[in-house]
Amino acid sequence: MTALDAVSIITTKRDGGELSDAQIDWVIDGFTRGEVADEQMSALAMAIVWRGMTRSETARWTSAMIASGQRMDFTDLPRPTVDKHSTGGVGDKITLPLAPLVAACGAAVPQLSGRGLGHTGGTLDKLEAIPGWQADVAVPRMRDILADPGIGAVVCAAGADLAPADKRLYALRDVTGTVESIPLIASSIMSKKIAEGTAALVLDVKVGSGAFLKTLDGARELATAMVELGTDAGVRTVALLTAMDTPLGRAAGNALEVAESVEVLAGGGPADVVELTLTLAREMVALAGLEIDPADVLADGKAMDHWRAMVRAQGGEPDAPLPIAKHTETVRAESDGVLTRLDALGVGLAAWRLGAGRARQGDPVQFGAGVEMHAKPGDSVSAGQPMLTMHTDTPAAFAGASAALRAAVTVEAAATPSPAPLVLGRIGA
Repeated sequence: MTALDAVSIITTKRDGGELSDAQIDWVIDGFTRGEVADEQMSALAMAIVWRGMTRSETARWTSAMIASGQRMDFTDLPRPTVDKHSTGGVGDKITLPLAPLVAACGAAVPQLSGRGLGHTGGTLDKLEAIPGWQADVAVPRMRDILADPGIGAVVCAAGADLAPADKRLYALRDVTGTVESIPLIASSIMSKKIAEGTAALVLDVKVGSGAFLKTLDGARELATAMVELGTDAGVRTVALLTAMDTPLGRAAGNALEVAESVEVLAGGGPADVVELTLTLAREMVALAGLEIDPADVLADGKAMDHWRAMVRAQGGEPDAPLPIAKHTETVRAESDGVLTRLDALGVGLAAWRLGAGRARQGDPVQFGAGVEMHAKPGDSVSAGQPMLTMHTDTPAAFAGASAALRAAVTVEAAATPSPAPLVLGRIGA
C-alpha cells in the first residue's frame, strides 16, 4: 500500500525513490488546500532538486497542478488555437507583434502572460504602458475576442483559478532556493499553458547571459521536458532554442518596446525582432494547420489591423501617446572600433535599475524607463558616438545603470565578428 502522508512522500523522494501517481495527487491536492504545510512542501521541493523526477512523475505532477483549478476549453471556436511561451529575456517584445500576426493568419491566440521580475521584462508590463489597456480579461470575454475574426488574439493575466497549486508552489520555491529544477520549471510553465486550453504551443527557450538558462545543454533539457509534457497532454508542442547573449532589438523597457513592436507591425523595426517574429509565427501557423506565409500577412498591413483591434478589445487606445521618461542620459563610445559585445544581462540590469523592472512581485514599474541601443554587435563606432541612451524618472539611477552598461560593452580596434545565429535548435514531437 502506497503511503499517503507528507513525511513518507518526502522521504521517498529524499532517498531517490519514484513517487506514485497516488502520492503526487495527494500531496498537490493537500498543499493546495493547506493540509500539507509550507515547510513540508519546501522539503519535498528540495528533495526533487537533488533527486530529480522521471518523465512519468513530471507528467503526473503537471496533471495534478492542472487539476487543482480550472481548465479552459476553446475547442468550440471557429478557428484553431495556438499559443507561444518564452522563458524570458532582455528586449523580448516578440509576443506583441506575434500574437496579432498569427491571429491575422487565421488562428486564435489565447496567450496568458506574466510580469517582469529582475532583469527580464514582462509582457503585461509592456502592454500596460498603453493608456487604458487592461491585463485582466474574464473567460467569457476571452472567448468573444478569440472568436471575432477581426481580433482573434488575447494577451492577458492568468486567473486565480488557473493551476493555483503552481502559484503557491512557485512563491515557495522562490524563497527556498528550489527554483533550479528542470522538472519543476517544466511543470510550472506547462501546467498553466495546458490549462489555458490551447490545442498547440510553440516554446521559445532562451539561451545565454540574459536568459534564465545560460547553457545550450540546459536549455535543450528544459525544452525537451516541456515538449514531452505538452505531447503527453495532447497539445501539439514545438520548442525553438534562441540566442539571448545580446538583447533583442534596440530597446529594453516597457513603452520603448511597445513603440518598437509597432514599428515591426508597420513593416519596419530591427531585423532580429522581425526574424524571430516570423520564425515563431511560421511554427505556430504550421501547428494550427494553416497554409499561409506570415511574411505576406505582415507586409499587407493585416497584422497591424489586428494589433489595433486587440489593444482596443482590452480597453487600450492604440493611438494614444506612450509614456516618456522625464530624464535621459547617454553612454558614448570611448574609442574607435567595432562593437563586438553587448551583454544582454548587463543591459537588462541597467533597465531594471532605471525602473523598468521590479525587485519583488507587486512592486511598481516606470513605463517610460529603459535603455535604447544605438549600436549592436558588428557595428562600427567612433569615439564620442552615442551607443546607449538611458531613460528614467529617477536620475539618481543613472550611475548604477551606466556602470552596468559600460561593463556590458566591448569595443575592439579591429574586429570582424561573424553574425551569431538567432535560432540555435528545434525540438518537436
